Amino acid sequence: MDGSSAVESSATGQAPRAEGAPRIKVRAMGFPFRESGIPRHWFMGSAHLTALSNALQLLFPAGERFFIRSVKHYEGQITDPELKARIKAFYGQEGRHGHEHERFFKVLEEQGFDVKSFLAWYEELAYEKLEKRFSPAMRLSVTAALEHFTAAMGRNALTSDFLDQAHPILADLMRWHAAEEIEHKSVAFDVFEAVDGRYPVRVAGLFLALVGLTRFWAEGTRHFLREEEKLGTDLRAAAKAARENPRLQEEKRRRGEMFRHAILEYLKPGFHPDDIDDYELARSYLESIGRLEG
Repeated sequence: MDGSSAVESSATGQAPRAEGAPRIKVRAMGFPFRESGIPRHWFMGSAHLTALSNALQLLFPAGERFFIRSVKHYEGQITDPELKARIKAFYGQEGRHGHEHERFFKVLEEQGFDVKSFLAWYEELAYEKLEKRFSPAMRLSVTAALEHFTAAMGRNALTSDFLDQAHPILADLMRWHAAEEIEHKSVAFDVFEAVDGRYPVRVAGLFLALVGLTRFWAEGTRHFLREEEKLGTDLRAAAKAARENPRLQEEKRRRGEMFRHAILEYLKPGFHPDDIDDYELARSYLESIGRLEG
């Protein structure tokens, strides 16, 4: 988008595209985490895979509050009533996601993991220090890019049977979250296009999002592995088992390919999240659990 288009979008507060996006429903889930006997190594019995997954769980609530702040900063500039309604529902979904993941944190603490020290470090660095260094436009751009990544992760979750190897309650949590990430995938992007839309800002946000996500995810994984060692897990044996598990290695390859493809998609100058035809994927899953309408 050239400079004149960006100015026009910002002046009107109209999203350039919203067609095809589904109505976003806010769903209260209430997963029975504490009643379900979730084992410490709940994903394929693997300490490494569980640590990777637990680390991602820890990133979500504060990250989703950041997404809400980034969009809310510009909410007053949006005049399109459909986009305004989608923004409100986006807030509701992200708030529900954070609530469910924080409920799971209590299970992690009961399993002996120190959750609070990682959260204190992560939230201070990411949101007390780094967030304040960037302009509102860049924070919104980062949010739009992270929403693109979470939608890509959602497609990966809903098109693979890999989550069948997880504890059923955690698999349900991740599939529900995946479907809703697809459902609202274009909201932050449409707000960005309406109030700014500059391609260099969009690309810069993509790379900041990628660096931040991979750094904090990796640090969270290392944190959980250190905690595992304190709890008596033989990390050398666990790492060897992970390396020798062909299903884990295939999923690692699949995840890497997913991120590479997502980056290339987003770098296309005319890209829009609705170019990716995955709404029916989310709809089918939500319908299968009886929650399509809320």
